[in-house]
Amino acid sequence: MFYRVLGLMSGTSLDGLDIAYCEFNEEKGEWSYSIPKAETIAYEEDFKKKIRSMENASANELARFSVELGHFFGKKAKEFLDANSLQVDFVSSHGQTIFHRPDLHYTTQIGDLSALCSEVKHTTIGDFRSMDVALGGQGAPLVPIGDEILFSSYENCLNLGGFSNISLKKQSKRIAYDICPVNIVLNHLCEKLSLPFDNGGQIAASGKVDENLLKQLNALPYYKKKTNKSLGKEWVVENIFPLLEKANLETKDLLATFTEHIAIQLSKNITGRTLLTGGGVYNRFLVEKLKNKTTHTIEIPKKTIIDYKEAMIFAFLGVLRMRNEINCLASVTGAERDNCGGVIVQWI
Repeated sequence: MFYRVLGLMSGTSLDGLDIAYCEFNEEKGEWSYSIPKAETIAYEEDFKKKIRSMENASANELARFSVELGHFFGKKAKEFLDANSLQVDFVSSHGQTIFHRPDLHYTTQIGDLSALCSEVKHTTIGDFRSMDVALGGQGAPLVPIGDEILFSSYENCLNLGGFSNISLKKQSKRIAYDICPVNIVLNHLCEKLSLPFDNGGQIAASGKVDENLLKQLNALPYYKKKTNKSLGKEWVVENIFPLLEKANLETKDLLATFTEHIAIQLSKNITGRTLLTGGGVYNRFLVEKLKNKTTHTIEIPKKTIIDYKEAMIFAFLGVLRMRNEINCLASVTGAERDNCGGVIVQWI
C-alpha cells in the first residue's frame, strides 16, 4: 500500500509550523519512507506570545484561539500543497500542546481539526494523545512507534527539541521517555538577550559552568524516576526556572551551565549507536559536549530527517490510524494496553 500524507508539527519550542509531504510504502510488512518536500513556517513573535498566553487564558479565549490556529494550520498546509503541486490522501496534525498533565488524566493540543480540514480540503487526523491518557498512559512520547517500524537499525533514537526524548529496545520491547528539557529552556534564556536562540551554542561556549547550579539541576527528583518519564512545560516552570532565577548569574553562564546539564543527562541515557535528530542538533557546542561524554557512536542524518523526522512520524501515525493499527505503545507510555489514537475529520 502506498500513502501520500502531509504531516504537520508544532512543538513546545515554538520555532514554527513544520510541514512535511511524506510518502510511505508497505510491502509484505516492510515499510519504506521518503520526504520529497518540506518547509517550516516561522512564527512571528506576537504569534508566539499569543500561543504562550493560552495556558493562562479563559476557557472562551482558548476555545476561540484553537479554531483560529486550526484555520492558520489549514491555510498554510493548503498554500504548501498548491505551491508545490502536490496531492495527498490526508493530513495528519500534531496540534499545539497547551496543557499536558497525564498525572491529572488530561492533555490538550489545540489547532481545531475541523477548522484545519475546512481550509486544506482533505481528510484530517489529529488528537493522537488523548486515548492513551484515557487508558492511564502518559500520552507521550508518540514517536517511538515510528522509530520501531522505520528506524529499527539504530539502537537509540534521540531527539533534541523543546525536550529531549529517547527510544530504544529493552528486553525485546520498545521503551521511550523524555530525558530533560533542551530548547524550551535554552531559548527562554536567549529571550533575555532579545535573541530567539543561541546560534550554534556560541553564547553558551563563552560562558562558565556554575558548579553549584549544575549540582542542583542534576539532583532534581525527575532524573531518578524509573517509569512514567514524561515532561511538560509545567514541570519546567515549577522546577527549572526557579533554580535559574535564584542562581543570579549572567545569561551566558546560565546557558553554559544548562548546556552542561543537558549533555550530562543525555550521556547517561545513551546505550548504543544513536540517531540524533531535532533542532538541538544545530547547537554544535551541545553536540560536541555530548560526543565527549559518551563512547557510543552518534550519527547525524541528512538535514531533512533532522528537521522533519517528527512531522514525518506524525504523518505515519495518521497512516496507522487510517489502517486501524496500533500507533501508540503501552511499553512506552505506561497505558493499560497498546492503542490506536487519533480523531478523523472526513473530507467528502
